[in-house]
Amino acid sequence: MTVDALTAVEAGVDATASAPALGARQLWRRLRAQRAALAGGVVIVLLVLIALGAPLLAGIEGQDTTSYHADLLDSAAGAVPRGTFGGVSGEHWLGIEPTTGRDLFARLVYGARISLFVAFGATLLQVLVGGAFGLAAGLGNRFVDGLLSRTTDVFVTMPALIFAIALIAVVPGGFPRPVLLMLVLGLLAWGGIAKIVRAQVLAHKTLDYVAASRLAGSGPWRTARRELLPALVAPVMTYAAILLPTNVVSEASLSFLGIGVKPPTASWGQMLSSANTWYQADPAYVLLPALLLFVTVLAFTVFAEGVRVALDPRAASRLRIGTGRARKDEAGDGSGDGEAVVEK
Repeated sequence: MTVDALTAVEAGVDATASAPALGARQLWRRLRAQRAALAGGVVIVLLVLIALGAPLLAGIEGQDTTSYHADLLDSAAGAVPRGTFGGVSGEHWLGIEPTTGRDLFARLVYGARISLFVAFGATLLQVLVGGAFGLAAGLGNRFVDGLLSRTTDVFVTMPALIFAIALIAVVPGGFPRPVLLMLVLGLLAWGGIAKIVRAQVLAHKTLDYVAASRLAGSGPWRTARRELLPALVAPVMTYAAILLPTNVVSEASLSFLGIGVKPPTASWGQMLSSANTWYQADPAYVLLPALLLFVTVLAFTVFAEGVRVALDPRAASRLRIGTGRARKDEAGDGSGDGEAVVEK
């Protein structure tokens, strides 16, 4: 996680500190009003459906991820696919891989499973671990808060990708690599969400409804479960939506470096790693996984921004103010009058 990302999230999350929890209908209305976020959400749903339905889609095409088709390769030209666009045909919808002849469409749809599984799993771990640390730090005494905060600072400043490379390199090869990637990314990059949760807990501890709960005899953890956790939903959702594309890129980077998912398991990052020498002979082999990775990250990023705006009460307030000012100006009352109306 970068410092700029953390600063941006904290700026958006602070706006939700004193806001009541949004209902599902109100949140949906705000998201629906943002066409870009809605489009990003549709793309995410399609990607999830493709990942879940990978066996069905590959079965419809009649191919799998491991079968070699050496007869479709031109050995005289360096084992590149015969035909145009990397060997696209009725049997191979997106062509085949150079040197192996494996079906590219089947490997792409199965690769979506790996990328999304690692991203969602790592994000869930980051939310659970970071949320627990942040909640304990915010509710603890000065010693506990200081100890957990310093531990969190270590994980925030730690170069998670370098540590992930070191850890993955020493794990036995028999351990499932997708699960290993999920665990490493999830257990190393939770510092940002812990700092956000701690800040929110400290802000809400001083509010009247939390004090009333304590006066009624509720213990600190009962108060946290009944009063604080509902207030943390908005900032945690916002930050989790931003973590998802970061984890997609991290999984692809590790696989690209050759220490992530190993062949014959399909992964977009692993495909890019083996395709970097074929960008001239077979451009489709490079462009297709790169394009899917770009679309996935863009969809998650746009949707995360939409979630941030939908959960930000000040964003809705700014929209109302701007609309009122525009209507006032259109009525011909002047900009000064519009400012006066807003101040009231």
